Amino acid sequence: MKVLCIGEALIDMICTDTNTSLSDANNFLKKAGGAPANVAAVIAALGGDVALTAKVGSDPFGKYLIDTLESFGVSTQWMLKDDGHFTTLAFVSLVDEGERDFYFNRGADGWLSVDDIEKIDLSDISVVHFGSATAFLPGLLQKAYTVLLQKAIAEKKFISFDPNYRHLLFKDDQQRFIEQSLHFIECCNFFKMSDEEALLITNTTTLEEAVQVLEKLSDASFAITLGKKGALLAHQGKIVIVHGVPAIAVDTTGAGDAFVGSILFQLHRKSTEEIQNLSAEEWKSIVYNANKAGATTSEHIGAMEAFRHLAV
Repeated sequence: MKVLCIGEALIDMICTDTNTSLSDANNFLKKAGGAPANVAAVIAALGGDVALTAKVGSDPFGKYLIDTLESFGVSTQWMLKDDGHFTTLAFVSLVDEGERDFYFNRGADGWLSVDDIEKIDLSDISVVHFGSATAFLPGLLQKAYTVLLQKAIAEKKFISFDPNYRHLLFKDDQQRFIEQSLHFIECCNFFKMSDEEALLITNTTTLEEAVQVLEKLSDASFAITLGKKGALLAHQGKIVIVHGVPAIAVDTTGAGDAFVGSILFQLHRKSTEEIQNLSAEEWKSIVYNANKAGATTSEHIGAMEAFRHLAV
């Protein structure tokens, strides 16, 4: 059985002038990226079966993305080329301790359509992961994203969600992002978010308050990543902090995606019933492995290259 990821595959143009603003930057390094593409690459790198549905341009960047994902073993059967739009670009500036600044030049990823989704056969899919940073923006991808959610629910698939908030994309319309995130949280079986996302989505000021709101919204198991401190795990009414793994961070790009991909890799060969019957200790082990994946990723520049160093 496979995991299916949906959303953007894009080019990260990483500024190699460390601690330099994008306006002052001169040197950039081309890397494959996009949160759903990253998650798919992680699962494949760990030995899992995974496919990605996304749209790229009919240009050298689109070919590069497809070739890169295939090199990991990701099925690109549902990665489509768009003749009318360029491949999406994300310019990334690294600052202290590997933190990031983004600027998006959006292109083909937003043109994945409902017609494209309706052609996908989910019969060999066990997990569907929604983790697109751009899918809640108005456009065709937003509609396709929702249709795939409805399809996954109807066919009783295990549904995973990562909101992947980007302030640059939603700074003028946070409420739209929050409302759509709440809908996916109510529908999914597992979700992951950062501590900042948890506070934003629940409109709370403390992590404890956010967890209480999230537990009322959903029966799903969920993880809230806490950076160096590890992750908070909520499972069947129990809350535990799973400690982080020490790392010398040089680039946190893709660390959260490595966390999610590691979890889905560990879950995707289990039946929904087996996942539901996992004990708290088993979940702690899964999340600890995910913390290791995130830490390892942060020690390398460029998420895709880092994923080749992962192991469970």
